[in-house]
Amino acid sequence: MSASPRVAANNAPARKKQLALVIDLNVCVGCHACVTSCKEWNTSGSAGPLVDQNAYGANPTGTFFNRVQTFEVGTFPNTQTVHFPKSCLHCEDPPCVPVCPTGASYKRPEDGIVLVDYDKCIGCKYCAWACPYGAREIDEDRKVMTKCTLCVDRIYDKNLAPEDRKPACVKACPTNARLFGDIHDPSSEAAVAIRERGGYALMPEWETQPANHYLPRKITEIIAQVERES
Repeated sequence: MSASPRVAANNAPARKKQLALVIDLNVCVGCHACVTSCKEWNTSGSAGPLVDQNAYGANPTGTFFNRVQTFEVGTFPNTQTVHFPKSCLHCEDPPCVPVCPTGASYKRPEDGIVLVDYDKCIGCKYCAWACPYGAREIDEDRKVMTKCTLCVDRIYDKNLAPEDRKPACVKACPTNARLFGDIHDPSSEAAVAIRERGGYALMPEWETQPANHYLPRKITEIIAQVERES
């Protein structure tokens, strides 16, 4: 898929800059370092506190911006375990924004990040119903909708060293399975990975133009084929 600027479904001009994550499914080991680092950074930052209620009870609830789903694919005995991280995809044509009755959900024109203004949010959950990816969660304590911010309070923090101005999940990943950058900049690491390694968007049929992309599991498939032939 091309990383060049596109025209949104509503025929509005594509943004010049679109920050996003690119996740390499070949090397994600499902360690949940991205989940815990995301929780730690955001619960103590401008987005938090992210509440957990009855965390060790029969019906726990918790607010997470990032989750990792793990499942098996294939037919026994040739099965593989897939770890699939998922968070807000920062769609270029986000359906969560126009349904918000108070304007709390919005997309920043300067970098394409989709955010929530907690002062305006009334917790109606319209954005959660509109999102086809299940990326919105309600904070049961504050009664506001929450989501990944791409660590907007971190990536622009000039008090941090330039190499640390990345989302917490990217910094924490031990296998470098997460890339971050402007996918509309053809020379960026994220755009190059999408272009050269067959990066794809999740559920493109919804025509939301997700900014986050995934790199397909190709290395594992090649190894499995060699093992079967040997």
